[in-house]
Order: sequence, then C-alpha cells, then structure tokens
Amino acid sequence: MEHVLCDLMAALRGSGVRISPSETMDALRAASLVGFEERGVLRDALSVALAKSRTEKEIFTDCFDRFFSPDGFMAPGAQSPPVPSAAAPDSLDSPLSRMLLSGDQAGLSMAMREAAEKSEISGIFFFTQKSLFIQRILQGMGLEGLDRDITRLSREDRKASQQKGGTLKTQKAFLFEQVRDFVEQQYAVYAASAREAIMDRYLRDMKLSNLEERDYERMHRIIQKMVKALNDTHSRRKRGARRGILDLKKTLRENIAYQGLIFAPRWKAKKIDRPDMVVLCDISRSVEAVSRFTLLFLYSLNDEIARIRSFVFCSNMAEVSHIFEAYGVDEALVRLQKGTGLGVGLGRTDYGQTFRELKNHGLERIGRRTTVLILGDARNNYGAPETGILSLIHKRARRVIWLNPESPPFWGTGDSEMKRYLPFCTLARECSSVNHLERVVGYLVRDG
Repeated sequence: MEHVLCDLMAALRGSGVRISPSETMDALRAASLVGFEERGVLRDALSVALAKSRTEKEIFTDCFDRFFSPDGFMAPGAQSPPVPSAAAPDSLDSPLSRMLLSGDQAGLSMAMREAAEKSEISGIFFFTQKSLFIQRILQGMGLEGLDRDITRLSREDRKASQQKGGTLKTQKAFLFEQVRDFVEQQYAVYAASAREAIMDRYLRDMKLSNLEERDYERMHRIIQKMVKALNDTHSRRKRGARRGILDLKKTLRENIAYQGLIFAPRWKAKKIDRPDMVVLCDISRSVEAVSRFTLLFLYSLNDEIARIRSFVFCSNMAEVSHIFEAYGVDEALVRLQKGTGLGVGLGRTDYGQTFRELKNHGLERIGRRTTVLILGDARNNYGAPETGILSLIHKRARRVIWLNPESPPFWGTGDSEMKRYLPFCTLARECSSVNHLERVVGYLVRDG
C-alpha cells in the first residue's frame, strides 16, 4: 500500500497541501500502525500527520474521499447487465470474458485498478489524456481477448454462441462505461495540480497592470511562496556566514581545560548587514498594481530587511510607514488601495514635486547604508524633473534602484523622463510582472 499512499500524497500536494519528506515518513508510519481495515481511522491518522491548518484539513478530507471513492464496479447498488444462463463462461473464453459473464465485480475492479497503476494513471493532468488512459486500461484488462471471443462467437452458427456473443458485446459497453467513469475520477484527483501550476506560471509572467481583482488572492499566495523561498535561502546563507571560519586561538583557549581535546570549537562571527530601505511608490492608475505587489513583497521580507520607510506619491508625496506599523501587510495594502486619509492628490503625476518634498522632509534619513527604491514610470507630465535632487540622493545613498513598469524602448518617449534620471540610478530595471519583482528583490536581499 506504500505506493498508494505516495500517490495520495502527490494528489494532496497538487491540491495545495504542503508535505515535507519527514511528514511523508510520519504518515507512512501512522498508516502502518493503524492499518487499512478502518477507513475512518486511517483518514484521521493521515490527517494528523499531513494537514497542518484548518484549510489543509478540509482539502485533505475532500482529496482523501475522492481518492478512495469506490469505482463503478464496487459502488453501492452497482449492477451489471443481466447474463442469460445460456451465456455461461467456459474454458475457451478469455479471463476478462469469464469475469464479465460470471458477474465478478470484485475481480473486474481489481483488474481495472491494476491496469490503471501499470499505465501510471497518476500522470493524468490534461483532459486530452482521458482517451489515452481509457484505452491503456482496457488493453491492460484484456480487451484484446474479449474482442477475440466476440469475433469467434459471432462466426459460429449455433444460436447459443450468437446469444453469448451478443451478451459479451453488451458487457463490453458496460465495461467501457465503468472504465471511463474511473478515469474521470482519477482526472479530478490528479489534474488539480497541473491546473494550479499552469495558472501560477501564467500569473507570474502576466503584466501586473493587466491583473484582474479576482486574481489578487492567488497572486498573494504566489508572492508568499516566493517570499518563503527567499527567506529560507538567505537565512541558510546567513547562518553559514554568521558562523564564519574556525577561530583557532579562541578554540584553543576555551578547550585548554580538556587537555588539548577540542570539545567546544569557536567560530569567527561575521556581521551580516541587512539593507535599510526608503521606498517611493507611484500610485497613479497605471502603476497602482505594481506598487501594491512591490510593497507586499518588501514588507513580507521583514526578516531580511532591517527597516523600511515607504512613501507613496502622485501629485504630491506622503509617508505611509505608519500604516504598515499599525496594521498587518494585507490590511495596510487594503487601506492604501482605498486611499482615504493618505493626503495624496491623485491628479497629474509630478516626480519633481515628489523629489522636492523628499529633499525637504526625508533627505536627512538617507545615509550610506540606505537603499532608495523608486517604483514608477517616470512620466512627469512635462513638469520639472528635478534631476539635481535625484543626483543629491544618489550621492548620499548606498544605491538608487529604479523599477519601471514600462519596457526600456518606451523610456524617454513622450513625457517620460526616465533617460534623464538614468545617470543617477545604480540599477534601473523593467518591473511589470511578479517574476521581475522576484529577481529585483532577490538582488536586494543577496547583496544586502
């Protein structure tokens, strides 16, 4: 049964339940302890080992019931077409024909599941594969022998043979129907993972400005996964870097009491600098979605970034750091989206005014350890670009990074001032999708 449980866990992963290798081992051990006789006991034992939240328990219960649901042969009240007494099986019939004529539902069910396992039914991800797996399972059950029996009986002149051949044709149609329903069940169990993966890949490459509100929740989940991966990767690096190399002198001093045997090695600690960030986000309509998900990404990485001061701007600028301090990231983003009480005019975007306000009210907080991140399309509506102030910020800050949701060929066209700002940016990148965001944030975290 181990491979059956592994298939169940593959289906659970595809449905969104996170299962680690150690949890897999726990589940197998739990199943071996409780056995497979009592369905409810097995389900509860596996649920304890695999599902870690209320949502995951609901997914687990639904997936478990679908995975272990009886097939058409074994379903309560299932009946096969009647077989007349003159159509009794004999030694010339193939094994599949004998099972159909004798009404051996358990044997048919077992043969179907064995054929499904050999055809690797767990690899069914797309509806176009259904016909392929139906044929594979039928062939695996012995369809060739059944067809041969029907042809042989149809050629005989005896009335009994003709009647038996007709009965086998009816049984063949019944068999096809049961196998088709079984493949539909398996498709419902395994195809969810493929659908989720395709949708995630599609959204990761999609322009955030084209994202619809119904996809926001899914996008939040995708970003949380990216954030977790970044946190895991960089926390491992930090642990290794923090431990440093062996401090030989300190180790010898600490272990002198052990007659030279090293029981407690000492390591040279290495201080890891986390970036200190000032974020300026354009919240005009064309950049609103990119700003939202950039802030979500950055504030979710609070373990990797020492401090974030965030400002939003359009006609003027306002600091919103206090909103993120007072509320959780999701709640803060909702309040920013509503825009009530922010004090930002949502008229013509004015980058020059934004830089002037930053110079007057926030320049002293930009120092050698500060990374200034500007998110906007640099379309200044032909106002004064104030490149001198950006030059001053560039000199004071550790680096200035500009993320532009427009593609580079559009930089500098029309009212875009991007090419005038470029000389004062340490790094300028197109940022219109979640994949772009992940690369930029990975660069920020990696380089500290």
